[in-house]
Amino acid sequence: MVTELNIRPISHWTQDEKYPLLVAGPCSLETEEQTLDTARQLAKDPRVHVYRGGVWKPRTRPGSFEGVGEIGLEWLKKVKEETGLKVGTEVANAQHTEACLKAGIDVLWIGARSTASPFVVQEIADVLKGTDATVMVKNPVNPDVQLWIGAVERLHQAGIRNLVAIHRGFTPFQETKYRNYPRWKTLIELKRLVPNLPVICDPSHIAGKRELLHEISQKAFDMGIDGLMVESHRDPSCALSDAAQQLTPIDLGLMLDKLVLRNLHIDNPSFDNKLDELRNRIDAMDHEIMELLSSRNKIVAQIGSYKKDNNVTALQIDRWTQMMNDRTNLANKLGVDETFVKILFQLIHEDSVRQQTEFIDK
Repeated sequence: MVTELNIRPISHWTQDEKYPLLVAGPCSLETEEQTLDTARQLAKDPRVHVYRGGVWKPRTRPGSFEGVGEIGLEWLKKVKEETGLKVGTEVANAQHTEACLKAGIDVLWIGARSTASPFVVQEIADVLKGTDATVMVKNPVNPDVQLWIGAVERLHQAGIRNLVAIHRGFTPFQETKYRNYPRWKTLIELKRLVPNLPVICDPSHIAGKRELLHEISQKAFDMGIDGLMVESHRDPSCALSDAAQQLTPIDLGLMLDKLVLRNLHIDNPSFDNKLDELRNRIDAMDHEIMELLSSRNKIVAQIGSYKKDNNVTALQIDRWTQMMNDRTNLANKLGVDETFVKILFQLIHEDSVRQQTEFIDK
């Protein structure tokens, strides 16, 4: 079900309608000098709106750098005073949130591990109640869009209207080139279910390495994303956390220069007419596909009945293997992506087996 929340546009609190939202800064604040030097360099680029820096770093295992703690909030205050940039950091509990409000931190975000816990999100929301804070919510580590929306709703119920979702990818369950698998379809589902919720992308945590940042950022903008959160350090080689995925401020600027920003809509009747024509053709094809699936299901029912009469199992691996080989070979001949076809027919076959099993068990 589509949810309409009373959320302000990003431009309400950035006072900038020219550039997409850009949140940039080091993964972790390490020293006052590193904090301020990186901020001074980033502040030279008018595309940067918020300086980010981790103060408390929730690490998977103890022993690695876990942040400088509340002293980092004082450094962020100095960044704000000297550069004029808004400043932000991650909060993982109510105590962090209270400290940030006291220090006048402009933007708070809830990390992926915290989003996964409704108890933690509610505690943070309770602290924020009655404030005009700007809060960003990263997706949970698993692709549970309802859990993501639920975190946003808890903050909204506390009266927070400056809300932004952050797509930072999901824990992969197999080897991929990414640190966190982007799973763009979950982002699409979020935008469908909460259409007026601004969403930005965190390519740093999706990529895990700086070489992939441009690719992921461009993909995000191609999908109509509202901005980026990118990790930037004055000297990434010396960073105490996530060194491989951070860019220098200069390299960040060069990457931004190469990105192509696309329009969500354009005022061009000729374009709109052609697009409508092509979409109508897609709609007609989709209706044909649905009719074919309906006809296929009727044959599946006949197969189920025939198997029941002859006491044969619903699942037959040899047939499944033969069918998949045939479909993928045809996909290659027709120029259709083989991975897509495998996923599609895996779903179709699983549903066929389900239908046959239900029919046999009647």
